[in-house]
This record gives sequence, C-alpha cells and structure tokens, in this order.
Amino acid sequence: MDNNTHSQLMAGIGRSEIGTLLPGKLHDPLYARVLVLSCGATRVAIIAMDAVAIGGICDLSDDFLPRLRERIQAQLGIPARNILVNASHTHTAGPMLRAEDAVLEQTFQAAAQAANRLTPVVFGAGSGSEERIVFNRTLRLNNGRAWTIRHTNPSPPDDAVASLGPVDPEIGVFRFDRLDGRPLAVLFNYACHPLIGVPDGRVTAGFPGFACKTIEDIIGQGVQAMFLQGAGGDIIEMLNKDFTGPRSSEPVGVTLALSTIQAWRQITPGPADVAVAAATVRFPRRQDIPERVAELRQEQQALLNSLRYTTMNLKSFIPAYLASRLNPEHPSADAYRYLREKDLSLNGLTELDRVNRRNLDKYIANVQAMEKLARIQDRIATYFRHLNINEQSGETSIEAEVLGLRIGDAALISCPAEALTEIGLSVKKQSPLAKTYMAAYSNGYMHYGAPAKDYPAGGYEVTECFLAPEWEKIYLDTAQKILASLSRQDNT
Repeated sequence: MDNNTHSQLMAGIGRSEIGTLLPGKLHDPLYARVLVLSCGATRVAIIAMDAVAIGGICDLSDDFLPRLRERIQAQLGIPARNILVNASHTHTAGPMLRAEDAVLEQTFQAAAQAANRLTPVVFGAGSGSEERIVFNRTLRLNNGRAWTIRHTNPSPPDDAVASLGPVDPEIGVFRFDRLDGRPLAVLFNYACHPLIGVPDGRVTAGFPGFACKTIEDIIGQGVQAMFLQGAGGDIIEMLNKDFTGPRSSEPVGVTLALSTIQAWRQITPGPADVAVAAATVRFPRRQDIPERVAELRQEQQALLNSLRYTTMNLKSFIPAYLASRLNPEHPSADAYRYLREKDLSLNGLTELDRVNRRNLDKYIANVQAMEKLARIQDRIATYFRHLNINEQSGETSIEAEVLGLRIGDAALISCPAEALTEIGLSVKKQSPLAKTYMAAYSNGYMHYGAPAKDYPAGGYEVTECFLAPEWEKIYLDTAQKILASLSRQDNT
C-alpha cells in the first residue's frame, strides 16, 4: 500500500498520437493520454489509450504492457505496479495503430511529458449521468435465453424479447485544477462500447475521442480530457444498429461531453492525497466449452429438422409479404372485388389469401430458423477460438492484476476483462467509498468477464469468454479488499 497524507498533490499531463500512419486511413487522431500524479513519496501514472485492448487482440501484443511499465519505472521512477493503462476499446477496421514499438515509444514520451511537467493541483470528484445514448445489447428472451444485438447476426423476432439488461448511466468525473484555478485535466469514466465509428469507415477514436475534444474545446485553457472505459462489456451506443442514417459516433461523444461538463462544473476541488493498492490473483479458465458446443450442435440439428419445403422464393415472397402487411384484410385486390365475389358466392380471392398466408408463414419460419442457425454457427466458431486459447496456454487458470487507486475521496478499480455492467455495479455497491469507478479493459486483456449467473442463458459475452464463472467471485472479493484497504487510508 502506498499512501501519503499532508503532502501537496502534484500533477502533470502529456499526450502523443499513436494512430496508423497509412495514407488516408485515419479520420481523427488516436492518442495515448497520460496523467502523472505525485504526492509525497507516491507516484502514479494513469494512461488512457485509444486502442481496442492492452494486449491480447488487434494492434498490441501481451508484451506491450510489461515493456511499457518497465521503461516508465526505469526512466521515470514510477513503480510499475502504480501504472494504470486503460483502453477505450474503440473499434474500426484495422490496423488502427502504428507499429507496436512506435506506439510504445509515443506512449512513453507522453508519460515523460507528464512526469516532467508536474505542477501543484487541487482535486475534486463527482458524478454525472447520461443514459440517452446507450442500451444493454444482450436482450433477455421469453424462453430464458439471451440474445446479443450485433452486426454479425440478425436481431431476434420482436415477440421473443422479454426485457433489457441494466445500464450504468453514471459518469465518474475527476477534476484537477492548478492552484490559480486554471483547469489542468478532466478524467471521466463511462461504460459503453465505441462501435459506431464515422460514416466513411476510416479509423477513429470514436465517441471517446469526440467527447475529449468537445470537453477540451469548451473548457479551454489547455485542459487535457481523458476517457477511462468502464464496465461496458454489454453496453453499446443506442443507434449502433440503425439502418436509416449515416453511422456517426460524434453526436454520442458530444452528448457525453456536455453531461460530463455539467458534472465538472459542480465539483469544488481541494487538497487531496493519493493511495495505491494492488493484488495479483488467478482466474480459472473455463472447462465446459465441449459441453456447450455439444448443446449448440443439438439445437442446430433441431433447427435443421424444422426446415420445410415452401413454394415461394425470395422474389415471390417479397411482394406477397408487403401486400399482406399493407392491407391484411384485402392483400390480393381492392376491397370492392372481395365484395363482388361475395355477391356472386365466390371465394377465389379469399382462398388465394389463405394459401398465401400459409406459404408466407412457412417461408418466414424457415428464414427465422436460418437466422438462428447463422448465430449458432458463429457461436460455435467463437467457442472453438477460446478453447484454442485455453489449450495453447497449457494452464487451467490465468494470472490477473487488480489495481486500486484512491485520489482524495474517490477511487478507481481496474479489471483486465471486458467486464459486463452488473460486475461494475456490484463493485460500486460493495465499495466503502461512495465515489468508486471501474476502469475495465485495463492492465491486460482477458476478453469478456460476465456474471456467473449469465452463463446458462448464453449470449455473445459468455461465448466470447475463456474465463470460468468462478472468476466473478474471485474478482469481486479482491476488489472489495483493495477498496476497503484504500478506504482505511482515506485521510481527506
């Protein structure tokens, strides 16, 4: 445990661009933003990166984090265990970043800038709220299962959906001001996947980047805004699957920024100390993937068996379906023709409608079965990918770090997984510090981290997952101990 009281809090900021250098590929800058804190003998670095993950997938390898920490410790004197590195988890077609060595160099230079620009500051923390821009993408179905809204598979039928999962609308806002009142840094924490991107599909920092720029433009005075991704594993932007307009995450970022600034203005900063606590644990790797795949194979076969012949093809289905939706009572002709047939004791149109409705129902049933089959096929492939990850490791568990950082009366707690909302809410609920915020996607990457109770229902997040359900209790117990330790050291 590192803790200092009755010492002046010092802070410094720095940033460097880390986005791809491929011509025409980059829409807006991707940054490594760094905040270095010093209080007495305690030195801390918080690094916010516009990246998918800190290792594991995409642009950065698992070696990136230890190499970066070792260099910062050796050359800047900040202990490796006091360095929090968070990925915004922005998604666009890659490569998004420069070569890894270049990203490491740029990130280190940002840390060096911050460490060499330390200035006395006051600090305050508070919370804002923004729930208009997000929703929980993993729907709860009437049959007790879960269905995750994604672009790689269709949405479920409307009548199959029972409810939505929770969201966490809280924005954690950390305010650092110079002693003369000028703002130095705004660190804000929020939980949501940055998926929408920009209309032309180029590499973008997504809504976190637009939010940071908006905050910096409005507050001004050289302030640096830093976004820390929260427990957003199952949270996405509200219009992520909208097909009626251009895809742009800028309105999401601007909305989040305005709500952040509203909260920032209510914070009165003052003296603060810094404390750090960390623990290394082992999360069990799941062993049930063969059984889950076998269950999906059975479901797959049942769906294949449900497919039946139909006289319609897509060309004949579309006009018949549209007619049935536009005028359910008289889909085949104008109403007067039905009335005339009735006068003549005929039923040709009525019989045609009956046959067409039966064929439409059969065609729709086949389409819905095929949609489910496509989703199952994707889930099976995902399961095998994580089975391969676990088998290649040669271990039944994986080492994980949980880092806690308290500044004044507010705390950050890290998680190396894409923690789902309920994990983050549980951490906040059990914390003795009212101002507790989770920085998921931090100090490593372990794919999704779902609540144990979610595993039986399925859904993307428990498929794209190599951790066993028991990971949740280990993580929550560890986070609680760290936060309790930090709380006992709170002298503000």
